[in-house]
Order: sequence, then structure tokens, then C-alpha cells
Amino acid sequence: MPHRFPRFFDYSITGGCRLIQVNELTKRYGNFKAVDNISFNLRKGEILGFLGPNGAGKTTTMRIITGYLSATQGKVSVAGYDIFDKPLEVKKEIGYLPETPPLYREMRVRDFLNFAGKIRGLNSARQRRQRLQYVVERCSLEEVQNLHIHKLSKGYRQRVGLAQALIHNPPILILDEPSAGLDPHQIIGVRQLIRQLSGEHSILLSTHILPEASLTCDRVLIIDRGKILAEDTTEHLTGKLKGHDMVRILVRGGGPELEKRIKALPGVQKVAEMTNEGQPKDAPRQFDISYALGRDRRGELARALVEADVELLELRPQAMTLEEIFIKITSKVDN
Repeated sequence: MPHRFPRFFDYSITGGCRLIQVNELTKRYGNFKAVDNISFNLRKGEILGFLGPNGAGKTTTMRIITGYLSATQGKVSVAGYDIFDKPLEVKKEIGYLPETPPLYREMRVRDFLNFAGKIRGLNSARQRRQRLQYVVERCSLEEVQNLHIHKLSKGYRQRVGLAQALIHNPPILILDEPSAGLDPHQIIGVRQLIRQLSGEHSILLSTHILPEASLTCDRVLIIDRGKILAEDTTEHLTGKLKGHDMVRILVRGGGPELEKRIKALPGVQKVAEMTNEGQPKDAPRQFDISYALGRDRRGELARALVEADVELLELRPQAMTLEEIFIKITSKVDN
């Protein structure tokens, strides 16, 4: 029986078509385990963030999924195909952007993308023209499409890398550190493009830039030293780490008894008013409300406030940052 690493969080993935399914995957180099018995999946239509420091096993896992590297043990299926039995079928389903984009720098952008279309099985010249026009527009390459690739900025080269991954219209995109080495403006541009692409493609995205992942991904998977430590939304991971869920509300009215009324609601564990002393009586009041895990109480809370004739100005979940989550989870391993 393969060794099972005890996770800090139990999670079960339900709902949604699983386009990538990884089961008990391990990759050894001698006695060193680059990937250590990991299991996860990518659902249809989501952006899954594969998070961890450099050397955590992210790139190794992606190279196995895309067929560029063999595994020591485990199973991986992509769009229903076993990657070890049907590697050619799998590659048709995937668009892959490695950390260093596979570009021929001496070629012009259009010529390179036309070449990429040919090797991806777009045999019809008409089909290639249609897809080339689509990816040029989708990746905002109109102004540079006739330039040689070596003359492009890092941000544009990254967009060309995304375009070659899209050229054959795959249902799945695998993007390894797509924002690495970009300046802040370029990072924002790539982030916006990835979010737009998620409407048409399922995306597995690796990064060590945790704030960027929180703005891009629907769900995150944290890996360190080859082991998966947690998998969930940022909001749910926060609740599991703190032992409760928390929301912050901004209200007007309610009088001095409002805090007691909130505390009396089912499931509420703690209420803390964050309002500054000395502010005007009619100024909005802010409360942080903690409640038991397992049930979303926001609807009940909003209804109770309205029934109490309180003007609800804002209600939003309070989540830890991904940096805080990552540090807390990985520190448990170190200890």
C-alpha cells in the first residue's frame, strides 16, 4: 500500500465534471521524492491555483500531466484519457504554457503561431487562419503580430506563449508560473486574460505569487516538498484554520442593543464592534461576527438585521490572505 500523508484538512470534491483526475501520483529521483503521493482534480470551468514555493513539486506535476515526464507511480487521466495509455489523445486536450514559453525567437509572431497550429493538428490552411486570427485578438497581439519574437517585451512574449497554447482550442490550459518575471502592469494584463479564458477553458495554474493567485483562482491547492497540504477556496481554508467563519458588516442604526441581538442569532459565537469611540451617533457601525463552521449564515444575518430596522450597508466574508494561510499550514509541517 502506498504511504498516505496525513492532511491537515479533509476535503471531498463534489459536483462538476472532472477534466483532470490525479490519483496517488509519485515521482522519485533516486531516494528523493519530488512528488509524494498526491491526489487532486480540475473541474470543468474553474481556475485551480497550484501554489507553493519554488521546488515544491508544481512543475514536476505539470510536466507529468502534460506527458513530458514519466511518473514513478500513480494514475492521471485527462478528459477521460489515461495519460500513460493515450498520450497523443491527451495532448490534443491540453494547451501547455511552461514557465519558459517555447518560442522560436527568430520567427515573426504570426509565422510562429501558424507553425504551432500545424504541429497541433490544424491541417487546413483555412482552419489555421481562423484560429490564428482568434488567438491574436484574444491575446491582444494585433500590434506585434508581424514583429520578430526576439523584439517583444517579456509581457508580449508571455502572451504569445498563451496564444500557442490556445491555437488548437483545447478544453484545458496548464499554465506554469504565467506571471513570473513580469512587471506589475504586465501581471494585471495576464491576470485579466486568464480570467477571460476561464469562460471557455478549465485552467490549472501554478504560481508562488500568492496575492496573484487570490485574485485569479476559484480554488487553491497548496503543495510543499512534494506533498499536498490543503485544497479549498481561500474563504473555506480561513474558516478551517480559525475554527469558525467570520463576516464583517457595516450598518447604520440598531441602537445600543444591536450587539446583543446579533449574539442571540443561531450559530453566532462572537461579536466584536470595531466602531471608533467618539464618532458621530449617526455614523455607520462596523462589527466582526464569528459563527460555527458548516453553514453559511449570511442570509439569516441579513434578514435579522432588516427585521430589526437596521440599515445594512455592507456584508462580506473575512478571509485570511493566502500568505497567512500558506505560512500557517506549512509551519505545522515544520513543527
